[in-house]
Amino acid sequence: MTLELKPLQALKLWHDVTADLVREDGPDLSARQVAILLTVYMELPPHTVRGLAAKLNVSKPAITRALDTMGRMDLLRRKRDDEDKRNVLVQRTVKGSVFLTELADAIIAKAKAIQQ
Repeated sequence: MTLELKPLQALKLWHDVTADLVREDGPDLSARQVAILLTVYMELPPHTVRGLAAKLNVSKPAITRALDTMGRMDLLRRKRDDEDKRNVLVQRTVKGSVFLTELADAIIAKAKAIQQ
């Protein structure tokens, strides 16, 4: 299936998915938090605060604050690197995987509705 959207359709898709996320009982994530979550789940590990900050071009404290929040939601977890105790690795969780699977399903459903 190839999806071709016009600019207004793309914005509508983004709006509809984002609005559903805000309305639902689940996590209410910022754009930065979503970017971090998607990076950790879609790119090969290992992931560190330093690496995420460089990849997303934001400060390490901003990444740390986002990870603190998402850690409380159990969407990501941090673990000390066994090989280099100075590093903290950012890891996936089952709850984070389920959240992103449901998000992907919602995006697909909204995209199909826009195409009709």
